[in-house]
Amino acid sequence: MSRFWKIALVVVVALVLLGVGLRLLHKPGGPQPGQARAQGKEGEQPPVPVTVVPVARQNVPVYLTALGTVQALNTVAVSPQVSGRLLSLEFTEGQPVKKGQVLAQIDPRSFQATYDQAVARLHQDQAQLATARANYSRSQELAPKGYIAKQDLESLRNTVTQLEATVAADQAAIRDAEVQLGYTKVISPIDGLAGIRGVDPGNVVTTASTIVTLTQLHPINIMFNLPEQNLDMVRQASRGGGELSVAALDRGDAHVIADGGVLKVIDNQIDASTGTFRLKSEFPNAGNALWPGQFVNVRLKVRTVDGGLVIPAQAVQRGPDGDYVYLVQADNTVKMQPVQVAQEVGDSAVMVATGLKEGERVVTEGQFRLKPGSKVNPLKPGEVPPAPTATEMAKARQGGHRRAH
Repeated sequence: MSRFWKIALVVVVALVLLGVGLRLLHKPGGPQPGQARAQGKEGEQPPVPVTVVPVARQNVPVYLTALGTVQALNTVAVSPQVSGRLLSLEFTEGQPVKKGQVLAQIDPRSFQATYDQAVARLHQDQAQLATARANYSRSQELAPKGYIAKQDLESLRNTVTQLEATVAADQAAIRDAEVQLGYTKVISPIDGLAGIRGVDPGNVVTTASTIVTLTQLHPINIMFNLPEQNLDMVRQASRGGGELSVAALDRGDAHVIADGGVLKVIDNQIDASTGTFRLKSEFPNAGNALWPGQFVNVRLKVRTVDGGLVIPAQAVQRGPDGDYVYLVQADNTVKMQPVQVAQEVGDSAVMVATGLKEGERVVTEGQFRLKPGSKVNPLKPGEVPPAPTATEMAKARQGGHRRAH
């Protein structure tokens, strides 16, 4: 094929393609420039339905939080005060015991024998004392008549005094033997909960043996530490009169497991190694929600802020420049409003220090569809947008068909 025919073929193909393009462009029913603009206007995004809540003003309690350890009010390791064979245990492991309750019985026979010997010795010495007193009394009657020498009279008087001392010693020995005999019954010194027994009946126990450990759970203490920079705040709050309230939360810091606690003691020194100071709180623990050795989150109320600005916690978003909320303006458009969160209020709200005013509306649900300047349909919490009308549905379908074209 010559060069001329090649050029002619290329020109023909180009003309054919140009004609097809012009035909498609002017095809009846195709979008005209004015129609395209009208379609874009109809295709604008409708207002985004969002839940909004006004900024409220309320009294907000200020809390200090820390990790605490539950500690029994009293912990007693019960040990026998005399040695001997353990006959029986009179408590049930893990069950409450009362103060004065018998916990264990040690073989009392040897101690009973010692007590009986002391009593017998007392009777013997009392008989001798009675004889000595009688002799001394008769001698006093005979001494004026010269029948008893003065030296013998003094000897009789000294014998009476000596036997009186012996009787007093016998009485003390009886009391000691009685105490030792009483120690064969091991008594609970407190109301508490019995732990796991340390010895079994039949074994010989000594004063170094631990029979059981008792813990007093009502009331119960929680020990916790706070940074030293909080010391002045806590001390000033405690000087204001009344006891500071304390609550115990679970490890997830989501649920209160014990309330009604009060701050009892602020330690008298700061730990130089940690820069913290210790505090002791006391809880009634009526339902046994707290257990010795348990770790809990402690919330100490130190004061109340009057008229704080409060919004739901889910309204606060985290951005690269800090916290912000979507603020609904008068024309129902939104803007990103930077805020500074002062503290949490309960489990679902926060107090805002700066950035908002009372009565302003913030978006709490639907933020993921928003950007600055978006038009919104503000709804109250729990309210749902109305169902679309037939006209709106038709427009939506028409717009869908046009976009498909």
